Amino acid sequence: MTDTSTTPAGEYEAQFGDYFALMKPRVMQLVVFTALVGMLAAPVSVHPVIGFASILFVAIGAGASGALNMWWDADIDAIMRRTQGRPIPSGRVQPGEALAIGVALSGMSVVMLGLAANLLAAGMLLFTILFYAVFYSMWLKRATPQNIVIGGAAGAFPPVIGWIIATGSFSVEAWLMFALIFMWTPPHFWALALFMRNDYDDAKVPMLTVTHGRRSTRRHILAYTVLLVILAVGTGFTSIGGPIYLATAGVLNLLFLIGAFRIWQRDEDDSEADDFRVERKFFRLSLWYLFLHFGAILLEATLRGYGLGGW
Repeated sequence: MTDTSTTPAGEYEAQFGDYFALMKPRVMQLVVFTALVGMLAAPVSVHPVIGFASILFVAIGAGASGALNMWWDADIDAIMRRTQGRPIPSGRVQPGEALAIGVALSGMSVVMLGLAANLLAAGMLLFTILFYAVFYSMWLKRATPQNIVIGGAAGAFPPVIGWIIATGSFSVEAWLMFALIFMWTPPHFWALALFMRNDYDDAKVPMLTVTHGRRSTRRHILAYTVLLVILAVGTGFTSIGGPIYLATAGVLNLLFLIGAFRIWQRDEDDSEADDFRVERKFFRLSLWYLFLHFGAILLEATLRGYGLGGW
């Protein structure tokens, strides 16, 4: 890896890893996994080659969204400590390059998904890219404290796309998976905002912690968590659920609810005294929350193929 700290300004040549980082690989992992679960949980089997190609193009579309988001948010990324090391603010990738990559990969991923799977899946991928890059990044994020609530839909579409790849249509089950991610997003990001509030203050991003304060944010985390728990556990009694999913959801949602309640109980003196230990623990749990829920859905779908999963 080239050491940019010793490279004269303007002479650094971007490496493959810099362009890959532009596509937010950690976010891409979640997109790929939830889209794959959506496809495999569907009642229609997909040829392995078609399935692999389709998920690959969904991943490329997710990467394109990430590149466009980083291009647009380069100014605030340079201010926030959490994002200063990203490719554009650190000077490793030029903004024009990021825009070109984002646009090119967007077009390629949508066209190729349409050819590999079906036009409805391609249309949903295009809508998801536009929703995240334009509706969320260019408008919602800097316009309203409900940015995460509404914008969370962008990250919730992949399992719907996966389901459409397999079936060519929408279904209640696909939207249940969508709702699981949609309701998880606000408490996940608000927990992060509680111990990263200064970043959003400095960047003038109207996160709920900035506009309404941490006390209100704690109440919102608890309220959304209660709704999420009801949804997640209730999903266990549907056709994509089953005893394994229900047991997994029961344990995870109990822990999640306890964590949200503890966050609600705390005041700022408690949080400052232990460097937001409870909030950080809740955030780390939230990172596992979706993975384990969707892993359980995938396990139920796999066992169902052998007459064992589901109800």
